[in-house]
Amino acid sequence: MKRFYLTTTLPYVNAKPHIGFALEIVQADAIARFYKKQGFEVIFNTGTDEHGQKIYEKALQEGKDTQAYVDEYAVQFDALKQGLNLSYTHFIRTTNPHHVSAAQEFWNRCKENGDIYKDRYQVSYCVGCELEKSDSELVNGKCPVHPNLELEARDEENYFFRFSRYQQPLLDLYKERPDFVVPEFRLTEIRNFVEAGLNDFSISRIKDKMPWGVPVPGDEDHVMYVWFDALVNYISTLGWPNQGSDFETFWPGLQVAGKDNLRQQSAMWQAMLMSAKIQPSKQVFIHGFITSDGQKMSKSLGNVVDPFEEIKEYGTDAVRYYLLREIPSCDDGDFSRTRMEERFAELANQLGNLVSRVAAMSQKYFAGSLDAVQIDWTNRDAQLEEAMKAFDFKKYVDLVFEVVSSANELVDKKAPFKLVKEDEAAAKLVLSELAEMIRFVGRGLAPILPQTSEEILRRYGTVIEMGEPLFPRRD
Repeated sequence: MKRFYLTTTLPYVNAKPHIGFALEIVQADAIARFYKKQGFEVIFNTGTDEHGQKIYEKALQEGKDTQAYVDEYAVQFDALKQGLNLSYTHFIRTTNPHHVSAAQEFWNRCKENGDIYKDRYQVSYCVGCELEKSDSELVNGKCPVHPNLELEARDEENYFFRFSRYQQPLLDLYKERPDFVVPEFRLTEIRNFVEAGLNDFSISRIKDKMPWGVPVPGDEDHVMYVWFDALVNYISTLGWPNQGSDFETFWPGLQVAGKDNLRQQSAMWQAMLMSAKIQPSKQVFIHGFITSDGQKMSKSLGNVVDPFEEIKEYGTDAVRYYLLREIPSCDDGDFSRTRMEERFAELANQLGNLVSRVAAMSQKYFAGSLDAVQIDWTNRDAQLEEAMKAFDFKKYVDLVFEVVSSANELVDKKAPFKLVKEDEAAAKLVLSELAEMIRFVGRGLAPILPQTSEEILRRYGTVIEMGEPLFPRRD
C-alpha cells in the first residue's frame, strides 16, 4: 500500500477561525484528496494548539477556566470539516493526554542527547508570535508581524534547546534536498537565516508565572514553551512513540504552513527531530497571507473574514474555488466580495451552464443515452499531477477549466441543437464528445470542488440526467 501523510499547522485557539487558516486547510485538503485518488492511503492531520501565554491570558480576560475555554474553541475549528467539506482523518488537540506524554518523551530524548540545559533568559519577547525577537528582526522597535503589541522584556531562568548545534546539519539537509522547502525562495530565506548563525532558544516557562502548558519532566516548577510542545503534534498524532503505531509506516510527511511559520517548521522542528534521532520531515510547503480588500486583516479594522459567513453566502465549493484559484499558492493574495462575486459568476456561467446545457440536449434529443467516446487524457492528467505536486493550485484549476472552455466553444461552434435537425448522428457524436469532456472535468475537479465533482459524475453516468443548477444565479 502506498502511504502519504500530510499535516497543517495547528492554529491557536485564542480566536475563532478566519479565512487565512481556511486557505491553509483547503490547500492541504486538495493535496490529500489528490493523493487518495491516486491510490494512496492518506493520513491528513490538523487540530488545535491549546497551550501558551496568549491562550492563558485570553481565558483569564473572559473569566473562564482555561480548559473549558480551549474546549469551546476546538469545537469551532473542528466545525470547518463540515463547513469546507474537508477530508482530514486526524484532529489532534495539544491538551490530549497522549500528546502530553509524547511531548514529555520527546523532551527526555533531546535532553539525553545533551541538547537541553538551564540558563538565564534575557530577551525581547513577542507574545503574538510566541517567539523571542533579536534587534535585527524589529522594525521601529516593534515586531513586524504584530506591530500593535508591545514587546516584553523577559529575564528569568528557563530551559534552552541547543539550536546552535544544528546549524551545519540543517544546512546539509537543505543542500541535499533542494525541494525540502517549497517555494524555492522560502528555502533561500531559511538557509540565509541558518547561515547567519543560530541562537539557542528557550523551551520552558516558570509555572508560577504561566501555568498553562505541558509539565517539564522532572521539574515541577516549569512548563514547556508552547512551540516545543506544539511541534511534537506532527508525530504524536501518528501514535509516536508507541510501537506498531502509524508513525512507523507514515512518517515522514508533508507539512503545510504559512510564511510566519517558516522558521519553526523548517529549522526549529527539524533540529528538534535530529536531536530526538528522528528523520526530518519529507517536505515543507509554505503559503502566503490573505489580505482583505487590500488591507491586512485585523479586529480593530473590522475586516477579518469569517469563512463560515462566506460559506453561508456562496456555498462550500465556491469558497474553495476562490481560495484555490484566486489566491496565489506561495504569495500573498486578497479576499474581496467583488472578486468573490466574479468567481461565483464564473462557476455559474462557464461550468454550471455547460453541465446543464449538454444534459438538457442529451435528454431532449436522445433520452440521455449517448455513445461511448474515447479521448486520450494522458497528457492532461500528467499536467494536473505536475501542478498538484508543485502545489500550484491555480494552474491545476486552470488546466481543468481549459477543458471547460473548449467544451463551451464546441457547443457554440457545432450547435448540436441545430445540427440535430440536419444530421442526427453527427449531433449525437458531438454531444457524446461533450459528455466525455464533462466527465473529465468532473474527475479533475474532485480535489478542488468535491461536492460539485460528485454531482457532475452522478449526472453523467450511463444515462445522462438533468438536475438543479450547480451554482444558482444570485440576485
